Amino acid sequence: MVDEGEMIAFGPVPSRRLGHSLGINNIPPKICTYSCIYCQLGRTPDLQVERKEFHKPKEIKQAVDKKIKEAKVRKEIIDYLTFVPDGEPTLDINLGKEIEILKSLNIRFAVITNASLLWRKDIQADLSKADCVSLKIDAVNEKIWRKINRPHKSLNFDKVLSGLTEFSLDFYGELITETMLIKNINDNTQELEKIADFIEELNPKKSYISIPTRPPAEKWATPADEFDINMAYQFLEERGIKAEFLTGYEGNAFAFTGDVEKDILSITSVHPMRQDGVKEFLSKAKTDWDIIKDLIKEDKLVEVKYKNKKFYVRKLPIKNN
Repeated sequence: MVDEGEMIAFGPVPSRRLGHSLGINNIPPKICTYSCIYCQLGRTPDLQVERKEFHKPKEIKQAVDKKIKEAKVRKEIIDYLTFVPDGEPTLDINLGKEIEILKSLNIRFAVITNASLLWRKDIQADLSKADCVSLKIDAVNEKIWRKINRPHKSLNFDKVLSGLTEFSLDFYGELITETMLIKNINDNTQELEKIADFIEELNPKKSYISIPTRPPAEKWATPADEFDINMAYQFLEERGIKAEFLTGYEGNAFAFTGDVEKDILSITSVHPMRQDGVKEFLSKAKTDWDIIKDLIKEDKLVEVKYKNKKFYVRKLPIKNN
């Protein structure tokens, strides 16, 4: 029999967004407001929008305490306690109480939410207690939103967007956003520009660009192409938003380790490298452009153009059939 505490708390696991994160699974599998086409957990059988109790706050505290003790024994670092369940965390009516109870642990808190319920004042109040909140923004066009996120029928698109704006104005913690790009759905130039415009209004510390890296709920939900994720990156950067890829690769990004190929692939998995930046990097590494030619030939690196400039992006994972 699986221990309930093991199900509630897990990790710590490495997270590009949050360092070493101890996850808190405060929602049973697939209880969500959305049934996203790319969800790795499959379709949502029963969409919900009403908050309820799933665990007693003391059960959450006991499970987290146990994991922290185990981590200390193994001398593992914990940078964040993160509410990142198998459903939508804000459906937990005890979320605010749980954050307050766990604050005594003196570890920073993060909540990763699909942001569909931020128009509710009680949820805004609960999330305001967190140190970091990640908001999902896959579309700012209602038709695309309904196709990609497949929301509960009661959710109002304009209300959802206004909730994000309201929350961003009053939240004093670290705000980040995440956008999942799906081929031929939300990866066109017009939508990418509109998403970037909306994110600019929220003024996040960082905006992440994601693609499906695990089998999605719908087989036809395949990752956007390298050209389009580079376009999304450029639109965000032009608006003064620090952007980064979440494409499934981990590694020593930004650091020169002595392995030029590894370093270039690590960096370009996080953000595109402009041609002049690559040349400068290769000069520091005392090597020539042949390594770039070889990486392109080996299908590990992709050259894309934006505003007459060349950028290099790590080849994305094989797309689902």
